[in-house]
Amino acid sequence: MTASESETKQIYWLEMRPEDFRPKRIESGELEIRQVGIACPEYNWFLHQCVGVDFRWGGREGWGPAEWHAYVDRPEMETWVAYVSGTPAGYFELEKQADQSIRIPCFGLRGSFHGQGLGAHLLSEAVQRCWDLGAARVWLSTCSHDHPHAIENYKARGFRLSDETEGPANLPRESALFGKLP
Repeated sequence: MTASESETKQIYWLEMRPEDFRPKRIESGELEIRQVGIACPEYNWFLHQCVGVDFRWGGREGWGPAEWHAYVDRPEMETWVAYVSGTPAGYFELEKQADQSIRIPCFGLRGSFHGQGLGAHLLSEAVQRCWDLGAARVWLSTCSHDHPHAIENYKARGFRLSDETEGPANLPRESALFGKLP
């Protein structure tokens, strides 16, 4: 067993109710957030790869075209992309649940867009979209592999920790452009 295989990670479950929402937005004429209007598995793969590889996002490594298509092309799924000067800067996915809650399966920014206030703004837009869809609760999970400021951003917007568990660490991912990353 390698060191990576014996590693563990902390998994954090967070949730928010409408009355707890504390949005924070930035002013930028170069920022545009748009919904992906036609399901495009290749685009979701690209976003998951370029945002998630630095943080060892797991669970989709073995997916092929059929799995990506089945995941993305569902009425309960929405994908939204933040563009800065026309360049994809980050994204979020929303998944409507049977209990009238909405889960945020993926949320993040590309590395070159960290530290500019975009994370707070994009998360505010994601949560607002959930309320606009009639959600009674918004929830997500993250882990100790995530960006060091991720949980701070979630809590600052009004999310609260609902559970914490430990699980096996995600193995380092390989970037299509940069090879194996930590």
